[in-house]
Amino acid sequence: MPLICARPLGRLVPKLGSSLRPVLSSLAASPRRPVGVALQQHLGTESWKRFYADHKLDLLALDQKWRQKWAESSREKGNKEDEKNQYVLPMFPYPSGNLHLGHLRVYTIADVIARFQTLQGHKVLLPMGWDAFGLPAENAAIERGINPATWTKANIAKMKEQLGHMNGSWDWNCELATCDPDFYKHTQKIFLALHEKGLAYQAEAEVNYDPVDKTVLANEQVDANGCSWRSGAKVEKRKLKQWFLKISEFRESLLKDLETLAKNEAWPERVLAMQKNWLGKSKGATVKFPVLAFGQGTPSAIEVFTSRPDTLFGVQYIALAATHPSVQQLAKSDPELQAFLSTLPGLSPDSKVGYLLPHIRAVNPLAYHEETPEDTKVSLPIYVAPYVLGDYGEGAVMGVPGHDLRDHAFWKEHHYDAPVRFVLAASEDESTTAMPNEPFTDHGVMNANSGIFKGKSSKEAGEMLVKLLEPAGLAKETEKWRLRDWLISRQRYWGTPIPIVHCGSCGTVPVPDEQLPVVLPEVDEHWAGKKTGNPLESQTDWINTSCPKCGGDAKRDTDTMDTFVDSSWYYMRFIDAHNKEAPFSPEKAKALTPVDLYIGGVEHAILHLLYSRFIYKFLMTSSFPGKEAETAEAAESESSEVYEPFKRLITQGMVHGKTYTDPATGRFLKPDEVDLSDPHQPKVVATGALANVSYEKMSKSKHNGVDPTTFIAQYGADATRAHILFQAPVSEILDWDESKITGVTRWLSRVHDLVQKTASSSSTSSTSETLSFASTVKAFFEQQSESVVDLAKLDASIAIWREVQRTIASVTASYNKVYTLNTVISDLMSLTNVIASSSNYDAADPLIKREAVSALIRMMAPVAPAFAEECWHVLFPESSSSLFSGSGSGEQARFPVPDGTEGLLKSRKQMCAVQLNGKTKFAVEIGTPPAGLLEKSAEEKLREFIVGEVLKTEEGRAKLEGRGVDVSKAKKVIVVRGGKLLNVVM
Repeated sequence: MPLICARPLGRLVPKLGSSLRPVLSSLAASPRRPVGVALQQHLGTESWKRFYADHKLDLLALDQKWRQKWAESSREKGNKEDEKNQYVLPMFPYPSGNLHLGHLRVYTIADVIARFQTLQGHKVLLPMGWDAFGLPAENAAIERGINPATWTKANIAKMKEQLGHMNGSWDWNCELATCDPDFYKHTQKIFLALHEKGLAYQAEAEVNYDPVDKTVLANEQVDANGCSWRSGAKVEKRKLKQWFLKISEFRESLLKDLETLAKNEAWPERVLAMQKNWLGKSKGATVKFPVLAFGQGTPSAIEVFTSRPDTLFGVQYIALAATHPSVQQLAKSDPELQAFLSTLPGLSPDSKVGYLLPHIRAVNPLAYHEETPEDTKVSLPIYVAPYVLGDYGEGAVMGVPGHDLRDHAFWKEHHYDAPVRFVLAASEDESTTAMPNEPFTDHGVMNANSGIFKGKSSKEAGEMLVKLLEPAGLAKETEKWRLRDWLISRQRYWGTPIPIVHCGSCGTVPVPDEQLPVVLPEVDEHWAGKKTGNPLESQTDWINTSCPKCGGDAKRDTDTMDTFVDSSWYYMRFIDAHNKEAPFSPEKAKALTPVDLYIGGVEHAILHLLYSRFIYKFLMTSSFPGKEAETAEAAESESSEVYEPFKRLITQGMVHGKTYTDPATGRFLKPDEVDLSDPHQPKVVATGALANVSYEKMSKSKHNGVDPTTFIAQYGADATRAHILFQAPVSEILDWDESKITGVTRWLSRVHDLVQKTASSSSTSSTSETLSFASTVKAFFEQQSESVVDLAKLDASIAIWREVQRTIASVTASYNKVYTLNTVISDLMSLTNVIASSSNYDAADPLIKREAVSALIRMMAPVAPAFAEECWHVLFPESSSSLFSGSGSGEQARFPVPDGTEGLLKSRKQMCAVQLNGKTKFAVEIGTPPAGLLEKSAEEKLREFIVGEVLKTEEGRAKLEGRGVDVSKAKKVIVVRGGKLLNVVM
């Protein structure tokens, strides 16, 4: 039998009356004796059970009760997806099999906002689905010897059950999984629509190949150390024929429309910056450096793109990418170069190693002008360097050590003692803002090393230099982008098959619409054998097919699509999840998109969000499947519109777990290796030494993970939701501390007691009765004499309702901002304290108390929905429908709004600090001066009023007149801040 906690017992003692005296006596004699045991023995087991059941706040039981009621209500309402006018969407999860605290945080935030908007009267779409394709499922299938579909579906079932315990309001009618043929049929349709427009194409290219996962990776999936984002393996460079999506066609709108997303801080500035940098639009010039070669068969010049032509006088070397055509040509006859190139895949991209190409030099194009300084006319060494990107610019850079950080580091690595040439400075006296021997990277003023351009601004000089070289064909203004077309081919099984067949006569032929979806074949023998590689390549029965064009022999494409293709459009499928003919209807797309609020981790700031923006722009501006052709006028109007999939983006911070390490070895400690008998002094069990405590990203290796379902099973979903919101602002890292949830559970218990107390003493008014506090205040003055009792009631009522109005404004703003949801909890706790204060609650008008508690319940409902539902039905037992139903429970079921009573809520009392000769002596509560006395013309009357009010108080008389202070004889009496400060100068 669980024990009732002491705090609730204290509030229940009066209900037991004099029968409790023997229990209290026994407890006094045995202080360590459990309260519950004493009560059980005194009342008898059955009476104790009834007592316990009647009065204990059982959050777990409330969760179960209201989840069942919500499910029944959802079945009765059926599918009303056409009615949604607010679309809230958290990024859908990969079905790994277990939800973690990061999931709990993002899905709590999403559900809280959805419920808040529901209470405001909106019809909200909050769907849930599964990002179910991908390498982890395939690797798990190989490891376990089972089909990835079997593993994935089992994980989905498990995680769906876990989500069900979070008290969420998901619209499961819209549920989807990207591995379902009913979904990827439409992914294939979108691919074919892109192919028809020339935006999906096949080309041979050097690709990033993951030797562990045995698949190709996009550039974005390779980290700064040249490793795969999934397996962590060093990525290799290989030439393969691959499928690409032509995202570069949309680069201008992808860049320009970031301005729209920046308005009103709709997207975080950090995400916008990352998107802009990845698009990487640069304006500059292409410059040709003539080549001096000795029988090498190299081109006559090397083209270089630079965004800083003003630094041309400072070029001291040329560096080429490993894939540059000249390097590939020279490698055929240079074994040492071949050996060097073979080492590059294992090097980090910022490595400073380089290979000096023998028998070949470059010439600065400015060398042909007589006014050019002699240093600039010296021929330039040419290196092969890993820091030069083959797919950006021309695969070549001009090395300017004096004005570029990477060039400076490379030059010092290979020419340590050689001087660095500076060609511009911060000012005309040639002093720079850089440290000695450090590059000056800003724009400035050209110096003496720039010849006849000395004294000119670097920006102006750069433009002049391009124009100087342009007639000779040695330079031209150019625009470059970092963005490259999206490589989507993956040589793996568990993904959307590419709906293309290859015919010897017809080439690449799209699979006809009526033959979609191209379904993955069953390859159970592959999984049973735990084989690696792509099993599609060996499925001859599946590969061999007939050409849709000529009917001849053809072969299916054995690549599958990058999973980012699935997630680039899934949010559009939610709005029309049961459409069998098309991915979605155009009417629904226009009515229900873009997503109003999108919530997820900042780790998706480039990949997922950029691809989603591209696909949404394509789908909304092209004749995608199901979209009818438009008139020229409509098309022109549409082209001027800004199409962005997510109106507002919220990025939440990570959740870090409490981590224990051994101070002697630094080893991460398992839970059973830490002695927590004193939580403030955790010790290493083996040595007794104090363990080091930190908060770090949760991982199995650090033994700091927390199972959210276990936590919910212990404390209840509502307490867990409130706890995870309360611990940190949404955008910041959350240091998970289980012990702090006791503050939340105490608050919920206090609210529950307050509701029960109010319900048992409130009037019989129905929930449809609307409170008009203004008329209530007038009634106080018109119908009651100014007796002490009536004034006390008025003061208490004003104190409570003023706090209610302040909290409504603050909490509403926090729900709308989202990032400050933590303050919702603190504000509601403060409001609870004000209402429950004995000086307020005992004296306040019953109607005010009931309306204040009603507002409190409605404001906390988005955070603690099951608890709020229970409290609502305790306070208004005649209410038959859910708090979130939007109907049947009257006006009071809506989220509260300020009622305009601020002007009537001025307190009759205020504190006044009393000073004597400028030194504060005491503070007393006095009457609030009438508004007329606050006018400048009424200063004398205000002084008289404040002095009189102070002397009315017992403390005022004792500390002034009682100590010989005669205010009437004071040299000066100063009243400040409307009477909140009184200074008597004697």
